[in-house]
Amino acid sequence: MSGWSDALGVVAKLAPTIASVVGGPLAGGAVTALESVFGITSQPNASIDERQNAVAAAISGATPEQLAAMRKADQDYAARMAEAGFKNTETLASLAVQDRASARQMQISTKSLTAPFLALFVTLGFFGVLAVMMFVALPAATHDALMLMLGSLGTAWTGVIAYYFGSSAGSDRKTELLAGGQK
Repeated sequence: MSGWSDALGVVAKLAPTIASVVGGPLAGGAVTALESVFGITSQPNASIDERQNAVAAAISGATPEQLAAMRKADQDYAARMAEAGFKNTETLASLAVQDRASARQMQISTKSLTAPFLALFVTLGFFGVLAVMMFVALPAATHDALMLMLGSLGTAWTGVIAYYFGSSAGSDRKTELLAGGQK
């Protein structure tokens, strides 16, 4: 398993409620739920990307018992979210959509240059680091640091694309529901 995006596929299958909030404002709680399954204690100053990478590493070596515990953690998480007023995964997923929509609305009203500049720098950084790693012979000691940077920039770039062009998460969920025959 190469990272968080691969692990997220496993999470989506075994813990769909947790997976539905990973990209939104409740991502921290979802990652905390997964950390508890694998006995991961994150550092207080760890970023969400670092925490997700630790969970991804744990998922790649998970035992069948841990995968079953992940399903149980999802059920517990769904119950806690229902108590908080979020009745289903669609409601939870809509938080991420609302988050992006409010950011877009703020951008329209303020015409701030911050979002376009950040998008430009993230895009240049992601493809710049990728190009350097592909075409420049680098010392082995820098490989891990560059892979970490590339992963973080890749995650940020995915957010940039979702901000400007929308997300296919809703389409993925619709396809999943149609394939599973769920309502």
